[in-house]
Amino acid sequence: MKLPLWGSALSATLLVQVVSSLAGAAIPLLGPILTLRWGLAPENIGYVSAVVSAGICWFLACGGPMLDHHGPVRTLQFGLLFVAAGLALLAQPVIWLGLAGALLVGLGLAPNTPAGSQILMRTAPAEHRTLIFSIKQAGVPLGGAIAGIVVAPLVLAFGFVGAVSILVAVMLFCMITVQAFQPRLDAEKGPQNKGWARLFLSPSSLARAARVINAHSALPMLTAIGVSFSITQACITSFTATYMVVQHGQSLAQAGLYMSVLLATSTLARIFFGWLADRLGSGLVLLSALALGAGAAILLLVWSAAASHWLVYGCMALVGATSMGWNGVHMAELARVSPAALIGDVTSSASLFGFVGSICGPLAFALIASRTGSFTWPFILVAGQLIVFGAVALVIMRRSPA
Repeated sequence: MKLPLWGSALSATLLVQVVSSLAGAAIPLLGPILTLRWGLAPENIGYVSAVVSAGICWFLACGGPMLDHHGPVRTLQFGLLFVAAGLALLAQPVIWLGLAGALLVGLGLAPNTPAGSQILMRTAPAEHRTLIFSIKQAGVPLGGAIAGIVVAPLVLAFGFVGAVSILVAVMLFCMITVQAFQPRLDAEKGPQNKGWARLFLSPSSLARAARVINAHSALPMLTAIGVSFSITQACITSFTATYMVVQHGQSLAQAGLYMSVLLATSTLARIFFGWLADRLGSGLVLLSALALGAGAAILLLVWSAAASHWLVYGCMALVGATSMGWNGVHMAELARVSPAALIGDVTSSASLFGFVGSICGPLAFALIASRTGSFTWPFILVAGQLIVFGAVALVIMRRSPA
């Protein structure tokens, strides 16, 4: 039976989101092995995460003409190819090749946000749009949860290089699979621009992103809270596995299970909070409440990280639900307050600034961890900034509701 257009759109975008997120989440899980191969301290995996985020920012700032020229599904296929090539370079025992691979991975992950939004905004029924967006965004932690379950066993069974080779093969298989959706979903393209490659290298797009964020009075605040969450999410996903291995003596497999619980919980939370935001009619207060809850959950995790496995699992679930369950609500709020003609541009621009936070967060975390010789203080500071921002944003939103 032929799927409705929105069903095809959700199937294609969710599949690519899950598979690419699997690859993205595998990098911090492989962090202890990568840094050992490169002769670096374990906390330096944060620099790799920052380079991945830099690649994402690059595409979000300059990839619009490429998306318009090739269409969203074709652009997603290019992204999977970039991720595959990036993983292959990361597997090399040379740090500069690894960083080049991290940049390619970022460039490959980035199309999921603007391309997915373009497809779903065009095809999803208006009455279920927020839920459909949330289901697609749930693919991010779902892919991460799968990584937490399978990466360590793949390394044990096939070795580091063999495990990375399997991930590369999965990316290429998915790229071929979504070709079945490409003719139907790429039928409507944006304006053709043969100079898209030149524009992809142009820094002028950053200024345009800043202008777009001022299209509505609520957008700067929404963007700022997204940056705060992005800093938190980047640090949680980049350092938690290494934190449990290095500072608390857990095995790589056990750390992977912890991460799978964190990410699986956030998968369900994204869908639930998307549904709840639809019922409330606005997600602004919900985002602030999640910020406060996430900060408290991170502090609880740091306090109990050396406790029993079951307590740590519970803390991981709380951290996952609160610090990573925000994205679908945030995307829906951006769409709700944006001018109709600028929804795609606003989504890309807000995501761009969020990923700037994803660069700065791990860099600052790694620097503080190196200076203090511990992961504890960086986690406390990450939690603190989110709590402070959530409280301030809640006060501002209550005084000036959108």
